[in-house]
Amino acid sequence: QVQLVESGGGFVQAGGSLRLSCTASTSIVIYTMGWYRQAPGKERELVGTITNTGDSSYADFVKGRFTLSRDDAKNTVLLQLNSLKPEDTAVYYCTARTPFQRSWGQGTQVTVSS
Repeated sequence: QVQLVESGGGFVQAGGSLRLSCTASTSIVIYTMGWYRQAPGKERELVGTITNTGDSSYADFVKGRFTLSRDDAKNTVLLQLNSLKPEDTAVYYCTARTPFQRSWGQGTQVTVSS
């Protein structure tokens, strides 16, 4: 099973930006990669996914603020977070999925102050 390590979280003021990175232990060429988030007291929710052909989709709440990209040569997927809001505060998790398995990272904390 692929191991995933997230980085890039932190503390930012509302309107600011962060770039989250997820690096896999093996090649990700066969995987649909994605990001989820979980805020305190809430269920984990999908942020967006990017397929192995580069097609991306996002949750409605993203509304053009976040952008997914992947670099298969580096086994890395990026999530660019722009125009951050306090309600974006959560632990962000990277995931790698095939029809047969799903792997999760440990998460990285994003905190947005008002």
